[in-house]
Amino acid sequence: MRQLVFEIIKKALKKMDVKFDEEKIKSSVEVPKDFSNGDYAFPCFVLAPEMKMPPHEIAIQIREKIGNVPLELSDVTTAGPYLNFFLNRNLLSYELIKKIKKEKENFGKNTDGKSEKTMIEFPSPNTNKPLHLGHLRNMAIGESLSRISEGNGEKVVRANLNNDRGIHICKSILAYQKWGKGKTPTKKIKSDHLVGDFYVMYSKKEKEKPELENEAHLLLGKWEKGDKLTIEVWKKMNKWALDGFEKTYKEFGITHDKEYFESNIYKKGKEIILDGVKKGIFEQTPDGAVKFDLKKEGLGEKYLLRSDGTSLYATQDIYLAYLKQKDFNLTKSYYVVGNEQEYYFNVLFKILKNLNIPLKGLKHISYGMVNLPDGKMKSREGTVIDADDLIEKVEELVKKEISKREKISRKELEKRSHILALAAIKYMLLKINITKNMLFNPKESISFEGNTGPYLLYSYARASSIIKKSKKTGKINSEEKLEEKEIELMLKIKDFPGIVKKAYTELDPSVVANYSYELSKIFNEFYHSEDVIGSKKEDLRINIVNSFRQTLKNSLYLLGIDVLEKM
Repeated sequence: MRQLVFEIIKKALKKMDVKFDEEKIKSSVEVPKDFSNGDYAFPCFVLAPEMKMPPHEIAIQIREKIGNVPLELSDVTTAGPYLNFFLNRNLLSYELIKKIKKEKENFGKNTDGKSEKTMIEFPSPNTNKPLHLGHLRNMAIGESLSRISEGNGEKVVRANLNNDRGIHICKSILAYQKWGKGKTPTKKIKSDHLVGDFYVMYSKKEKEKPELENEAHLLLGKWEKGDKLTIEVWKKMNKWALDGFEKTYKEFGITHDKEYFESNIYKKGKEIILDGVKKGIFEQTPDGAVKFDLKKEGLGEKYLLRSDGTSLYATQDIYLAYLKQKDFNLTKSYYVVGNEQEYYFNVLFKILKNLNIPLKGLKHISYGMVNLPDGKMKSREGTVIDADDLIEKVEELVKKEISKREKISRKELEKRSHILALAAIKYMLLKINITKNMLFNPKESISFEGNTGPYLLYSYARASSIIKKSKKTGKINSEEKLEEKEIELMLKIKDFPGIVKKAYTELDPSVVANYSYELSKIFNEFYHSEDVIGSKKEDLRINIVNSFRQTLKNSLYLLGIDVLEKM
C-alpha cells in the first residue's frame, strides 16, 4: 500500500511538471501514530525548496491533481502541510482475512534476503562453568535473529563456538586436580555445574594464595604442549561441560547447525599471527609476545600471543573467521556477544582487514548486560543465576499460579508450566532493545497481566477458545461493514509484514516483541467491547479472531516462543 501511495503522489507531481527525487518522496511517506489521521501521510515540506511554495499550499495543489481516488483508498485529505491517505478499510480487512487464511504460517514472510547466506554465532560459552542468565539472553537473541532472518528469505547457519581452552579452563582444571578427589557428576549435581563449582573454588583459593595464578598459566603451557595427564583431565571436564550445555540448549529450545571448538583451531590462528609478524603486520616484543599497534586508530595495542607463546581469544577468532567463510561461503557473519566486548570486535575486524582475509558482512551483534534486582552477576564469585536453576525457578512460580486457577493433571501441569516459563523468560529478555542493559525480575516475568510472555499466550489461548466454541464456518461476506474496534485490530494485523522487515533491518527482536504485546492488547480490547459468539456478525468476527490468532502465533514464532491452545 505504501507503494500505491507513492505512485499516486508521483502521478500528481508529473501532472504539475514538478522535478523531484523519487527515493526522497518514497522514503517520506509515513504511517501516522493515530490511524484517525489516515493510514499513510505525506509531509509536503520535502517539496517546498523545489516548488518555492508554503507546504500547506503544495498539499492542496497535489490533492487537486489526484482527483478521484482508486478503489483501494476511501479518501485523501489535507491537514496543513500533510496529505493524509485513508485506505478502504473494509476492502483491506477482507483482503487481509483471505490472505492470512491462504498463507497461514507464511503470513508476514518475504524474500528480501534470498541472496544472503548468514551465519549467526551464539552463545559461544566457556567450558569452565554452566550457562547462566546472561547466556539465556544471548540464546534468545541469537535464535530470534535467526528466525527473523529466515522470515526475510535468508539462509541461516546457526553456529556455536565452544571456548574449551585457555586460562579460565585451566583454572577449573587446576582446582579439580588439587581438591577434586576424583569427584564426578551425580543425579543431584549436573555435570556442567560441577565444573563451575571448581571454577568458583579456584577464585576463592586464589584470593588466599595469589601464586595459584602462576600455576594456572603453567598448566595452560602444559596443555598446549600436549601433556598427557593435563589433556586427560581436560577431556573429562570438557565433556562434563559440553554434556551439560546440550541439556540446557534442549530445555531452552535451541539447536545448532555447526559446532566449532577453540581447541581444534587455535594452532592455525597462531600460524597466521606468526606469518603476520614476518610480513610486518604485527610486532614481536623482546620477551616474545606478539602485539598489533592500533594507537593511530584510537584502539591502543592488542596482544595476540603471550610471551610464553600461549594463545589469547583473538588467536582462534582470526582463523575461525576465515574457516567460517571457507566452510559456508557466507555473505554475512554475525557474532552475538555482550556489549562489554565492543572494543574487542572493533580490534578483531581491524586485524582481519589488515590480514587481507576475504570476508564479508562481519558484524558484532552487541547486546546489553542482564542484571538482577540485587545487583550484577559475577561467575568467579558464584553470584550468577544458572540458566537451569532460573528455568526451574520460573517453572515452579508458574505451577503455583496455574494451580490457583484450576485443577489439571500433573502431566498437563508440567507441559503448560514449561511452555509458559520459557515464554516468560524469552519475552522478558527480548522485549527490551538489545543494545540496552536490563533488569530481570523472575516474579514480574510470569504475570498473566501486562507486558509479559504469559499475557501473550493467554491472548492466543483466548482466541483459540473462541474459535473452538463457534459453530460458524467463517463465511466471508465482503458487504458487511466493520466497526471501529474491528478496523483497529485489522489495521494492526496489516502492520505485521512491515514489522518483520523492520526487525530484520534493525536486527532487533524487541520490534517483534513489542508489536506482539500491542497486537494482543488491541485484541483484548476488541474482545471486551464486541460479542463474538452468538452475535449477528459472528462469521466476520470469527474471521477477525482467526486472523489475530495466526498473526500472533507467527509473531511469537519469531521470538522462539511456543503457543498454548489452552491456559
